[in-house]
Formats: sequence, structure tokens, C-alpha cells
Amino acid sequence: MFSWSNKDGKKKDPELFQTVSDGLKRLYRTKLFPLEDTYRFHDFHSPALEDADFDNKPMVLLVGQYSTGKTTFIRHLMEQDFPGMRIGPEPTTDSFIAVMHGDQEGLIPGNALVVDPKKPFRKLNAFGNAFLNRFICAQMPNPVLDSISIIDTPGILSGEKQRISRGYDFAAVLEWFAERVDRIILLFDAHKLDISDEFSEVIRALKNHEDKMRVVLNKADQIGTQQLMRVYGALMWSLGKIVNTPEVIRVYIGSFWAQPLLVPDNRKLFEAEEQDLFRDIQGLPRNAALRKLNDLIKRARLAKVHAYIISALKKEMPNVFGKENKKKELIANLGDIYTRIEKEHQISPGDFPKLSKMQEVLAGQDFTKFQGLKPKLLEAVEDMLANDIAKLMTLVRQEEAAMPSQAVQGGAFDGTMNGPFGHGYGEGASEGIDELEWIVARDKPTYDEIFYTLSPVNGKVSGAMAKKEMVKSKLPNNVLGKIWKLADVDNDGYLDDEEFALANHLIKVKLEGHELPADLPDHLVPPSKRGHQSL
Repeated sequence: MFSWSNKDGKKKDPELFQTVSDGLKRLYRTKLFPLEDTYRFHDFHSPALEDADFDNKPMVLLVGQYSTGKTTFIRHLMEQDFPGMRIGPEPTTDSFIAVMHGDQEGLIPGNALVVDPKKPFRKLNAFGNAFLNRFICAQMPNPVLDSISIIDTPGILSGEKQRISRGYDFAAVLEWFAERVDRIILLFDAHKLDISDEFSEVIRALKNHEDKMRVVLNKADQIGTQQLMRVYGALMWSLGKIVNTPEVIRVYIGSFWAQPLLVPDNRKLFEAEEQDLFRDIQGLPRNAALRKLNDLIKRARLAKVHAYIISALKKEMPNVFGKENKKKELIANLGDIYTRIEKEHQISPGDFPKLSKMQEVLAGQDFTKFQGLKPKLLEAVEDMLANDIAKLMTLVRQEEAAMPSQAVQGGAFDGTMNGPFGHGYGEGASEGIDELEWIVARDKPTYDEIFYTLSPVNGKVSGAMAKKEMVKSKLPNNVLGKIWKLADVDNDGYLDDEEFALANHLIKVKLEGHELPADLPDHLVPPSKRGHQSL
């Protein structure tokens, strides 16, 4: 059990937090929620958080146009069909499906989901029946779902159909999920790359969550290498126009399903990209507490700015006459109010809510019910950001250190962990791992010719003599130093003919673009040194 206490100048009883989740819940309820409630934050931006938002497992949100392979991607991860799953070239998934762990396989409809206090979906009730009829939870026992939950979304349509046929604010629902998930995966089809206006709108709605975004260029096995390079370039160019960040979003290229590759030219690339993506997803449980902490900080910063905006509008309103005209004038001049608040309170422009959206919501509000500035509420949030969060960060690190290494297990995550189909098996330093013959022996005659030109004494060459030959590889000294350490198996400062051959083999491994092992694998130990390696 970990805890930290917080005492203020008034000598209050210290707050004792058992876990990070407990700390986040209490900080939100006691310090941030009062500010949000006073200034109607929930009417403008995001519904109030509940305990389930802090307790739930990490969630992965899949977003993409229809037929980009979102549902197939989930099936590929879990290696199992899930209830309610439909796959096809046409827009098949017409619902939001939360794929979660459950002891029994089954479906829970949206209206039942939003009244379950143990699920983090209660506030979705605000989107109405049109959405809830298109929202279900697929529960099933699966090892992958022990660690994460996955949200499948309807394929994004093109043209007016997107706006007319939904019956609910699709972008707003995605934005609600984006605030609460740990990873957002945007899927694109390499065979028919197209970013519709609606998809662009959705991506822009996910603004402020770029740190959670990853991009998957799926079905990349349907095209050749040259065409794939062009498609990748076109995708990056298109994303650069939509996502306004100086950083490049990470793109994973591959074919994420359990079928033979149509064009196998880039098999190694696809395997490496899949491993990178899997590692990213596997790390989500370990970083979940930190993500929730980060999201609470973002929310608190927005709530502070919102309070300044609402109180500034209240201050400008007349007491008796001309209220409606003044309201219209204030909404029209909201940009000037933003600028004034920015200068007065030294707030970054990036912390302000989107101007057009704020103006739209303000038009339906009664300004006379707004509250003036309440310094104590703002001070409580300032104190939370300046002191409590820093202390909670310490607790995050303590929890991480105390927990065993958390990673997503099962399904496709286990398929490439071990055995001959593990990523990189039989390549680089792993070459020859399951062969009876010492792999270095194949090229040893060539290495022996070089060895004997270095005038060995008592069957060994000195470090200085070996260095003259090893630097011809043009590898940097730190790499050659590591190779020397691995090759000098008996740690005597000299290399015999086997050790010299091993050093050259490791140089070859590095020159071919592979990483060197941290320790010498058993299959690379020279035959004469096996059984009595220097410890």
C-alpha cells in the first residue's frame, strides 16, 4: 500500500490516498468538479467524470472509413469472433461496439449500458436514443480483453449520407470517446486511399488528442513496393494538411488479418511494423494511470480558461435593459475576450476552446445565470495542478515499480513471441540458433586467413593487432568495443582464432543492419569455450 498526505496552512487532516485511481477520484471531486459545476463546464465541453472513468481498463478506439478493416483488425488481435461482429466490403458495422471482457459471451444494448455504474459509459446518455440504439457492448472471455477494451466504430461515410442518416452527432460522440481512451487508431486502406470531408472533420474533432493517435495503413499487401511508397507519401501529405502538429504521426504499415499476403514482397517490413504496433498496445496497461493523470491535467487547464471566459461575459452583461443585444455583441466579439483573458492571466492560446464551437453553444445559454469570478475555486484547481498532481506523480512511479510488468497477453500478441515465427528469429545474431554446427564455422576459413596475417603469438592476437583489422569495418568505436567485449569470451584481453572469427561474424551482423545482443547467445559461444565461459 502506498499513500501520500497533503496538509495546507489550516492544518486540515491529511488526505490519504491508497492508489493513484483513488487519488484522481478524490482530487476531481473535491477540487476540479466544483469549478466545472459553477461555470457550467459540462454544458459546453464534456460531461462530468465518474468513478468508472478512473477505474476502467485502458481502451483502444478504432476509427476509419468503411471497409478499411477495423472489425477485422479487432478479430486479428483477439483471434476470436466477438458477438455482433459483421465484416464486409460495404458499410457493415453501423454501431459503436465496446468489446469488453465478461465471463459469459453476450451483448448488452446501449440503454442498459448507460445505467450501469460499473461501466464508463453513463454520460453517453446525453446523446439520446438515436445514438443509444446504435451502441452495444460485446462481452466475452478473452485473454486480450483481460487487459484492454476495444471500441469499434461505424465506418465513416461520404457525402450527405454521413450527415443525414446518423441521427446523432457522430463527431461529438467520437470526441467523447477520444477524451477517455488511451489509444486512437486511425485505419486507412492502402488499396483505395481516400480521406473524405467527413473523415477530415472527424480527425479535426480529435484535436488535442494527437498524443493518443496512431495511424495504420492497412491492406498494404495488395500493392507492390513502388506503389506502396507512393501511397504512403500521399497519406502523409494528406494527414499533414488535416493534423496541425509539428510532430509526424506514427504510421504502421501492414496487413492486419490472418490471411496469406497477396504481394509478399514486403513481408519483413510488415512483420516489423506489426511488432512495433503490438508493443505500443501492450504498453497501455502499464501507462494507464499516467494517461488518466495527463487527461485530468488537460481537463483542469480547460476548466480554468472556461471559468475566466464565463466570468468575463457575466461582468459585461447589463443589470436591467438590453441584455439580448449585449449577448449577441459579446458572442460576436468573443475573440477579443479571448485575447484579453490571454494577456491578463498569461494563458497559452492553445488552452482556449475552439472559438466557433464556443460561440455556437453560447447562443443557447442564459448569460444572466452565469457566475462571476470566484477566486477560491480557481485557487483550489491551481493548488491541485501545482502541488497535488506532483505528489500523485510520485505515487504513479511507486505503483509502477511495485507491479509486475503489465502487458497485454493472448491472441495475436502471443503468436509472435516465441518459436521460429517470432520476429527476427534466425536472423542477425539469432542466425544458427537451432543448428548443430557453430554458425561462425561457415566463414571461419576466410577469417583464419586474416587472423594469421596478424602474427598471432601462442595462437592469439593482441587487442592492438585485432583493432587494426576491426576498424576497417568503419563501425564507430563504441560498437567495436561492444563487439570486442562479446568476442573475448574468456576475458583475457586477447583473441584466439575462434574468438577472432566470432568478432568478424558480429561485425557482419551489425553491417547487415541487425542489433547486437546484450549478452553472447549460447549458440554463438565458440565450441572450445563452451562449459567454461568467463562469468
